[in-house]
Amino acid sequence: MHGRAGRNLASRSLHRSAAVAWLRHPCYIQPMSSAMNSPDEFPAAETVEDFIRNIAAVRARIADAAQRVGRDPRDIRLLPVSKTVSEQRIRMAVKAGLRQLGENRVQEATRKYHAMQDLDVQWSIIGNLQTNKARDVAAYASEFQALDRLRVAEVLQRRLDTAGRTLPVFVQVNTSNEPQKYGIHPDEVPQFLTALRDYPALEVQGLMTLAVFSQDVDRVRNCFISLRTIRDQVRAVAPGLLGPGELSMGMSGDFETAIEEGATVVRVGQAIFGARDTPDSDYWPGMA
Repeated sequence: MHGRAGRNLASRSLHRSAAVAWLRHPCYIQPMSSAMNSPDEFPAAETVEDFIRNIAAVRARIADAAQRVGRDPRDIRLLPVSKTVSEQRIRMAVKAGLRQLGENRVQEATRKYHAMQDLDVQWSIIGNLQTNKARDVAAYASEFQALDRLRVAEVLQRRLDTAGRTLPVFVQVNTSNEPQKYGIHPDEVPQFLTALRDYPALEVQGLMTLAVFSQDVDRVRNCFISLRTIRDQVRAVAPGLLGPGELSMGMSGDFETAIEEGATVVRVGQAIFGARDTPDSDYWPGMA
């Protein structure tokens, strides 16, 4: 879908149909306290041995969460998130076994990609993409997990054509209905996925979401349930739109809940690398 139709999809006011009203959950309640991301909860990994221990602990938690709901842990991909982490510590993490890293900001990811091309590492872009950074993503990213605008799809398609490659993508959905967050509205998902057929260099893998940043586990869980339900509805009507139908959801504070609700990719940073000095609000809108 190009031109006016694409612009209309991106800009029209949100449609409130009764048919999908049950997908919208009152997820937002209150921000988590700063203590939830304290250094005591997420101690910094400073040696290769620290990274080995932290990675093993996260994988054990993934396995436990999967087994609680009868899932195979091998069906869940751990995507370590290295935003704000120094090159020195990333190199230690790679020695500890990491081979794929997620970054929110393209500028930071590009700098790290060029500085560490000697490493056997794939770089996943998991944050909002400005069109003027699409050339970089098309050049080196192994996947893009935050697609929510057809304009970005159009520019990526052109850049990927020039680069002679394709790019796996996830469509970001705003399951918490927070106006400050990126992601398309749940109502828009089928039409957006249909429009992406016009961009064959973008290989849709599934959907991605950020749950509400809240201490209320039930409200967090509802965001994950929403994404799974949307995926299942699309699959029932037009399975070809979603590729393998993956669900990228869950971060350090909530990935076990996400796994219980069907996550196939969990994006974990602080539980591996340690608590960040930079607040989450610098990367994720609406987080304190």
